[in-house]
This record gives sequence, C-alpha cells and structure tokens, in this order.
Amino acid sequence: MTAVPVALVQVTEVRRLTPRMVRVTFAGEGLDDLPTWPDQQLKLCFPRPGQAAPRLPEGVPDGDAMGWYQAFLALPEDERPWMRSYTVRSYDPVRQRISVDFVLHGTDPATAGPATRWAASAAVGDTLARYGPSPEYARPLPLDTADWLLLAGDETALPAIGSLLEALPAGARALACVEVADAAEEQRLATRADLTVRWVHRTGPGAGNPDALPAAVRALAFPAGRVFAWLAGEAGTVRALRRHLVEERGVGKEQIDFSGYWRRRLSQDDAPTDEDLAEARERVEAAGSGQG
Repeated sequence: MTAVPVALVQVTEVRRLTPRMVRVTFAGEGLDDLPTWPDQQLKLCFPRPGQAAPRLPEGVPDGDAMGWYQAFLALPEDERPWMRSYTVRSYDPVRQRISVDFVLHGTDPATAGPATRWAASAAVGDTLARYGPSPEYARPLPLDTADWLLLAGDETALPAIGSLLEALPAGARALACVEVADAAEEQRLATRADLTVRWVHRTGPGAGNPDALPAAVRALAFPAGRVFAWLAGEAGTVRALRRHLVEERGVGKEQIDFSGYWRRRLSQDDAPTDEDLAEARERVEAAGSGQG
C-alpha cells in the first residue's frame, strides 16, 4: 500500500496575478520527487482560527487512506481544518516547490469562505497541509482519439486549463472558452499548440447571467474533426455545457471530461445534491471503462 500523501507545506512566495487571482508557492516534505501530470488535483487543509497550522490526525498507519480520512472527520469540528480541492498550477523539481492559484471570491470576512480569507492575507511562512496529489487520479487527455480540444470553464478552472495547455505538443489544436469577471482577469495562456481563446466577461450587459458561458460555447464555430471536451467550473454551468455538447453538437459522452468544482449557494462542506451524486457515479463509471 502507498503512503497516505499528507504533509504540512509552508508558503515561500505570494504573487497577485490579477485583482482576483493569487499564486501561492509552497515548500514542504515530500516535494523532492513529486510525480506530475496536467490538471493535477490535491486537497489543501486550512487552519481554524487561533491555529498556527492545521490540526491533522495522528497515529494512522501508512497506506491507510480511508482510516486517515475517518480520523480526520473524527476531529472536533471546531478544530478540524477546512478542506478544499485545488489544482497544482506548477511544480519546480529543482527548488522542490509547488504553486497553487487561488481565486478570491470576495474578501469580506462575513461572506468569504475560509480559503479566500486565507489566500487574501497569505504571507511567507504561513502553514497549510496537503492531501495528495496521487497518481492514481491522473486523467491524461486522450489526444489520440480527437482532432482538437475544447477547454471550457470559469476562473476556478483556469489553473487546470493553463497546465493542460502547457502540456500540449506542437501541432495540437485547442479552443479555450473561459469566463472571468472582466478584462483585468484575463491571463496569458502559454502553449506550443495552435490555440484560440474566447474570454467571456461577467461585467457589462447580462452581468451575472449563469448562462453566459454556455451561451458563448453555443455561439462558437467548431473546427472540423472530432472534438474532446474538458469542462470544469460551477456545477450547474458544467451540466449545461455537457448537455449542449451531447444533445446539440452530437459529441459522445466518452469524448467529454467534466467536473463541477463549486456550487452556487453551497460550499464543499454542504452535502452533495442528487445531481452531484449522479454525476459522481457517471465519472466513476467512465473512468472504469477508460472513457473521459
């Protein structure tokens, strides 16, 4: 059994990429030989008020991932760290560092979530904990089954989209459609591929429209050939995008990788909805059959 990939990480650098996006670089145990892949997911644990570092379970045998998580849930709620999912934006094997991009969903302490509150004031020396990443969850893009790639999501998907684009080889074709707050949130996306980017802004006419990203994708002129679609962001928006691709564009479900990163009016601490559970089952079934 592999060791449970849990370790404390310390902030070594904080950089504001845009008004609403912060890149934080971490050092810590286990980053000397980290396996890497695009769209690499991990969970970060944030300390509760009054804690200098997150409290983690103790005495769990190596390799007992389920036992560790059960011990984590058994911690008193007022001491148990908040756990949130993120993408490894980049890994530096020489300096043994990972970088994670945080979207600031408003900084008012009364309404902002724990991750936003932490990232808005992150400083060198601050400590979090990481769970993962684990190569068991790597999902490589099936470039051999598609003529071009569609990458669609909101700003929470930008770190993954950025890492996916950087991994594409020369000669690959990609179309990215990304929803952000306004022009100030646009980022330069580096890639060797032939890339077209369509930015969708939430400001101006129709501001706050949850259908903005699906409407932008519906308006796209798709290139010729077979598409593989990668979709991520707000769960309801991802569902709408997927329905459009399957029902209106005729894209096979096996040609779509999708993930709802967040939910309107709900946090990761809230129970999953019936739609969340149905999509989770479908993702598991697709992974088991080698699809997506």
